[in-house]
Amino acid sequence: MVLQKAEPSAPSFAVPSSLSMSQDLSMPTPNQSEPVVKRSRELSWRIAPTLMLSFKYAWAGVSYAFSTQRNFRIHTAIGTLAIGLGVFLHLSAVELAVICLTSALVMALELLNTAIESVVDLTVKQSYHELAKIAKDCAAGAVLVSAIAAVLVAGSLLIPPLLARIQSVVQ
Repeated sequence: MVLQKAEPSAPSFAVPSSLSMSQDLSMPTPNQSEPVVKRSRELSWRIAPTLMLSFKYAWAGVSYAFSTQRNFRIHTAIGTLAIGLGVFLHLSAVELAVICLTSALVMALELLNTAIESVVDLTVKQSYHELAKIAKDCAAGAVLVSAIAAVLVAGSLLIPPLLARIQSVVQ
């Protein structure tokens, strides 16, 4: 990937000689055979020079989470199901927006959880540290709290019209 040079007005940063300008984001897997992330992002420590490149990096994060994180896929599927059910039940625009926002909150927190876990793993490597456990557990707890809230919100909005629909079909 080739990045454009930063604008002349952008601040320049001194890079210690111990750091390479081409950062390899590869992290070895437990069997050391191939890295988890194969791409290197040259100058990734700098601000992306274009808005499109910023969106590309953000989408890469979402794609990474979707392809590697089971819970992110589960939250995506359940959120999609809840929104689809809301459309099928003809919920109001506000009710659909609430379901969309709560689902998006869960997914955003799952992305943050993945980021925190990755940074903690990078920091402590293969060793155990009580503070690393606390950080990872708290991040996972934030996802859990938001997921419970999303289920309660979606349930309160979806169950009454769903029961009404079922009763009208049965009678």
